[in-house]
Amino acid sequence: MAHYYTDGSASPNPGPGGYAVILDGQPVALGRESNSTNIRMEAQALIAAYRIADAGDKISTDSEFWVNVVTKWAPSWQKNGWKKKTGEIKNLELVRELYALYLEKPDVTLEWTRGHVGTDGNEDADKWANKAREGEII
Repeated sequence: MAHYYTDGSASPNPGPGGYAVILDGQPVALGRESNSTNIRMEAQALIAAYRIADAGDKISTDSEFWVNVVTKWAPSWQKNGWKKKTGEIKNLELVRELYALYLEKPDVTLEWTRGHVGTDGNEDADKWANKAREGEII
Protein backbone atom coordinates (compact mmCIF):
# COMPACT_ATOMS: atom_id res chain seq x y z
CA MET A 1 0.00 0.00 0.00
CA ALA A 2 1.41 3.33 -1.09
CA HIS A 3 0.74 6.64 0.65
CA TYR A 4 0.80 9.61 -1.70
CA TYR A 5 0.88 13.26 -0.65
CA THR A 6 -0.27 16.00 -3.01
CA ASP A 7 -0.02 19.76 -3.15
CA GLY A 8 -0.54 22.63 -5.55
CA SER A 9 0.92 26.10 -5.71
CA ALA A 10 0.38 29.34 -7.62
CA SER A 11 2.36 32.51 -7.02
CA PRO A 12 1.02 35.04 -7.39
CA ASN A 13 -2.48 33.59 -7.20
CA PRO A 14 -3.51 33.60 -10.04
CA GLY A 15 -0.18 33.22 -11.77
CA PRO A 16 2.31 30.50 -12.62
CA GLY A 17 1.26 27.25 -10.94
CA GLY A 18 2.73 23.88 -10.11
CA TYR A 19 1.68 20.64 -8.49
CA ALA A 20 3.37 17.60 -7.02
CA VAL A 21 2.56 14.03 -6.03
CA ILE A 22 5.02 12.60 -3.51
CA LEU A 23 5.72 9.01 -2.51
CA ASP A 24 8.32 8.22 0.16
CA GLY A 25 9.65 11.79 0.05
CA GLN A 26 10.23 11.80 -3.71
CA PRO A 27 8.12 13.25 -6.53
CA VAL A 28 6.33 10.74 -8.74
CA ALA A 29 4.40 13.39 -10.69
CA LEU A 30 5.03 17.09 -11.25
CA GLY A 31 3.23 19.55 -13.46
CA ARG A 32 2.82 23.23 -14.14
CA GLU A 33 0.62 25.77 -15.87
CA SER A 34 1.84 29.22 -16.87
CA ASN A 35 -1.36 30.88 -15.64
CA SER A 36 -3.29 29.07 -12.93
CA THR A 37 -4.58 29.21 -9.35
CA ASN A 38 -3.87 27.31 -6.14
CA ILE A 39 -7.28 25.62 -6.44
CA ARG A 40 -6.59 24.39 -9.98
CA MET A 41 -3.14 23.10 -9.05
CA GLU A 42 -4.49 21.25 -6.00
CA ALA A 43 -6.99 19.51 -8.29
CA GLN A 44 -4.33 18.65 -10.86
CA ALA A 45 -2.22 17.07 -8.11
CA LEU A 46 -5.13 14.92 -6.94
CA ILE A 47 -5.96 13.88 -10.50
CA ALA A 48 -2.34 12.84 -11.07
CA ALA A 49 -2.32 10.89 -7.78
CA TYR A 50 -5.54 9.06 -8.64
CA ARG A 51 -4.10 8.10 -12.03
CA ILE A 52 -1.13 6.45 -10.25
CA ALA A 53 -2.89 4.97 -7.21
CA ASP A 54 -3.96 1.36 -6.88
CA ALA A 55 -6.50 -0.33 -4.61
CA GLY A 56 -5.46 -0.03 -0.97
CA ASP A 57 -3.40 3.12 -1.52
CA LYS A 58 -3.96 6.38 0.34
CA ILE A 59 -3.89 9.94 -0.99
CA SER A 60 -3.39 12.80 1.46
CA THR A 61 -4.05 16.43 0.57
CA ASP A 62 -4.12 19.64 2.57
CA SER A 63 -6.96 20.89 0.36
CA GLU A 64 -10.08 20.47 2.48
CA PHE A 65 -11.94 22.16 -0.39
CA TRP A 66 -11.20 19.33 -2.86
CA VAL A 67 -11.94 16.61 -0.32
CA ASN A 68 -15.35 18.24 0.20
CA VAL A 69 -15.88 18.59 -3.55
CA VAL A 70 -15.49 14.88 -4.27
CA THR A 71 -16.99 13.45 -1.07
CA LYS A 72 -19.84 15.87 -0.37
CA TRP A 73 -20.73 18.24 -3.19
CA ALA A 74 -20.06 16.52 -6.53
CA PRO A 75 -22.70 13.79 -6.04
CA SER A 76 -25.51 16.35 -5.87
CA TRP A 77 -23.97 18.55 -8.58
CA GLN A 78 -23.89 15.52 -10.88
CA LYS A 79 -27.47 14.59 -10.00
CA ASN A 80 -28.52 18.16 -10.89
CA GLY A 81 -26.83 18.13 -14.29
CA TRP A 82 -23.56 19.63 -13.01
CA LYS A 83 -25.29 22.70 -11.67
CA LYS A 84 -25.54 24.15 -8.20
CA LYS A 85 -28.21 26.40 -6.78
CA THR A 86 -25.87 29.36 -6.23
CA GLY A 87 -24.46 29.56 -9.76
CA GLU A 88 -21.80 28.04 -11.93
CA ILE A 89 -19.34 25.42 -10.73
CA LYS A 90 -15.87 26.85 -11.15
CA ASN A 91 -13.24 24.58 -12.70
CA LEU A 92 -16.00 22.19 -13.72
CA GLU A 93 -13.74 20.21 -16.05
CA LEU A 94 -11.41 19.45 -13.11
CA VAL A 95 -14.32 18.65 -10.80
CA ARG A 96 -15.75 16.17 -13.29
CA GLU A 97 -12.40 14.52 -14.02
CA LEU A 98 -11.43 14.17 -10.36
CA TYR A 99 -14.87 12.92 -9.34
CA ALA A 100 -14.83 10.30 -12.12
CA LEU A 101 -11.43 9.04 -10.91
CA TYR A 102 -12.67 9.03 -7.31
CA LEU A 103 -15.65 6.87 -8.33
CA GLU A 104 -13.49 4.57 -10.48
CA LYS A 105 -11.18 3.82 -7.56
CA PRO A 106 -13.34 3.36 -4.46
CA ASP A 107 -10.59 1.31 -2.79
CA VAL A 108 -8.23 4.30 -2.76
CA THR A 109 -8.54 6.30 0.46
CA LEU A 110 -8.69 10.08 0.17
CA GLU A 111 -7.88 12.01 3.33
CA TRP A 112 -7.41 15.60 4.38
CA THR A 113 -4.29 16.46 6.33
CA ARG A 114 -3.58 19.78 7.99
CA GLY A 115 -1.02 21.67 5.94
CA HIS A 116 2.21 23.27 7.11
CA VAL A 117 2.34 21.61 10.53
CA GLY A 118 5.49 19.56 9.91
CA THR A 119 4.02 16.40 8.36
CA ASP A 120 6.91 15.17 6.21
CA GLY A 121 4.88 14.07 3.17
CA ASN A 122 2.88 17.29 3.14
CA GLU A 123 6.00 19.43 3.52
CA ASP A 124 7.70 17.51 0.69
CA ALA A 125 4.65 17.95 -1.54
CA ASP A 126 4.64 21.69 -0.84
CA LYS A 127 8.36 21.99 -1.61
CA TRP A 128 8.04 20.08 -4.89
CA ALA A 129 4.86 21.91 -5.98
CA ASN A 130 6.82 25.14 -5.67
CA LYS A 131 9.73 23.65 -7.62
CA ALA A 132 7.31 22.52 -10.34
CA ARG A 133 5.83 26.03 -10.48
CA GLU A 134 9.37 27.34 -11.02
CA GLY A 135 9.91 24.90 -13.89
CA GLU A 136 11.36 21.73 -12.29
CA ILE A 137 10.33 18.53 -14.05
CA ILE A 138 11.04 14.84 -13.59
